[in-house]
Amino acid sequence: MDVIVTPTPVLKGEIGALSSKNYTTRYLLVAALAEGTSTIHFPAHSEDSDAMRRCIRDLGATLEEDEEKIVITGFGSRPKDIKELNVGNAGAVLRFLMAIAALCPEVTFVNTYPDSLGKRPHDDLIESLGQLGVEVEHQQGRLPITIRGGQPKGGKITVSGSVSSQYLSALLFLTPLLAEDSEITVLHDLKSKVVVGQTLEVLSQAGIVIEASEDLMHYRVPGRQQYKAQEYTVQGDYPGSAAVLAAAAVTQSDVTIHRLPVESKQGEKAVVDVLKMMQVPLTHENDIVHVQGNGHLKAVEFDGDAATDAVLAMVAAAVFAEGTSRFYNVENLRYKECDRITDYLNELRKAGAHVEEKQAEIIVHGRPEGVEGGVTIDAHYDHRVIMALSIVGLRAKAPIRIQDAHHVAKSYPQYFDHIQALGAQVEWV
Repeated sequence: MDVIVTPTPVLKGEIGALSSKNYTTRYLLVAALAEGTSTIHFPAHSEDSDAMRRCIRDLGATLEEDEEKIVITGFGSRPKDIKELNVGNAGAVLRFLMAIAALCPEVTFVNTYPDSLGKRPHDDLIESLGQLGVEVEHQQGRLPITIRGGQPKGGKITVSGSVSSQYLSALLFLTPLLAEDSEITVLHDLKSKVVVGQTLEVLSQAGIVIEASEDLMHYRVPGRQQYKAQEYTVQGDYPGSAAVLAAAAVTQSDVTIHRLPVESKQGEKAVVDVLKMMQVPLTHENDIVHVQGNGHLKAVEFDGDAATDAVLAMVAAAVFAEGTSRFYNVENLRYKECDRITDYLNELRKAGAHVEEKQAEIIVHGRPEGVEGGVTIDAHYDHRVIMALSIVGLRAKAPIRIQDAHHVAKSYPQYFDHIQALGAQVEWV
């Protein structure tokens, strides 16, 4: 389905942030890896977290859910011997479970999204699993991927962090369960260190002991550990809320979002600071962000590596800022559901934005007067691109039609409902 976003000068109202996708997928996994029963309060519902629900159930966990919580009885270190897993279009779920599948005799991850996840490479994780004695059959690093494990062995492991931190997180979930102690060394650079911090936080809450160096490039992981069954509460999601906050920033607004912890470890929390730097009137107290936008923004320079999933929304806000904005250290945006630099900027240009790209940078020459709009644009099946393009539509001079906008459900199924509740003129077609 497509969505038509009609220019909307005023947004007003209050919403509760959706629950964090990143924390939900990690809590679901550690609950499944525990023997015993865990409870997760306020879990997110999105295509990614639902893919994790489906796969851990296939691997032998039992799940009971109501509107406020999910109760999971885990399979511990002994997942069910199954032949096939379908993660849909969820890259993080695939990578985490490729590591856990090493505990199974043979599992094939099928390729149901050949034009999206099916195009993404996983060579770095495949290489690391090989060091554990796991045989991996793959198509030049891509799906379908068959893992032949059963008896992975710990020890000295290296993993590249230059494309994604998810490969490292996958190993951190697996290695505590192995008979041997492990040492993990990250090669090259490590992207999205903040997200690794979230993984370590969740592992610690699950009773797992890991020694990490200060720069997060070296880890000592004792073997023969057990995940403990626990109670978890999922915090509000900054990556999804970044789009709503940016929409409030570019309009005349009085918008309040609840459940965004001031002390969160989510890197995308930086969206609040970036909007302040852009001179957007807002406050952030008692886990509540209150934006009173006036549509006037100043250009900004920002290192996007720690806030990857909020960069596109911040770029959309910068389209309407006075001056030239620069978002740098963002090359890993190229390796997501689409190339979030080239593909996204091409669509922004269609809408009338003045943007440039470098290999690891996005440069935005702001147009405070607004952009023309009046076009149909392709969001490349990417939830973050869909949300970011909708922000531009609110300040365009004519409506923008976003193709295949239903893919927003990958992380934020209620996104258009939420901005409609704030007054945005949005129509599904």
